[in-house]
Amino acid sequence: MISQDGVRVRELVLAGGVRPADVVRVHRKALHVLRSGIDAAHIDAYSDDAWPHEVLHSYERALLLAREEIVRGSRSKRADPGMGIDIDVRDDGQFEVLSDLVPYTIHAEGWRDGRLVFSASDSGTALWIEVTQEQEAELLSRLGLLGIPSGALTVPPPRR
Repeated sequence: MISQDGVRVRELVLAGGVRPADVVRVHRKALHVLRSGIDAAHIDAYSDDAWPHEVLHSYERALLLAREEIVRGSRSKRADPGMGIDIDVRDDGQFEVLSDLVPYTIHAEGWRDGRLVFSASDSGTALWIEVTQEQEAELLSRLGLLGIPSGALTVPPPRR
């Protein structure tokens, strides 16, 4: 596939049967590889399961970010406090929140120039990314170093 800016990209999704610990690492490595190209991101501070203890600090920080949006006036006071929390991926602290929560959230997205390039949902069971050839090679290399087979990501079935 060729993106709107003429770059060859490929869609990849999380394959079935990936071990839960590897699912977490695949989500995080994909996000890290795509980070430099993401100009807008948001996350929902909800999960279908209890948040793991090791990410509770990021969950609390996400809710704080939502409250700060209300104070700044960029979020309605009536908005659900846990939905659609904006994340500035250039800020290391905010990126850490996104990286910590993305494998567990009901929904997170990353955008580049108005185009979706990262989507995680269903509390870790769904991951979709759009990568360049270079990003794909880097991601598969990073996963390989962790012992995660390249088959953890696959091309999605054709759309009808």
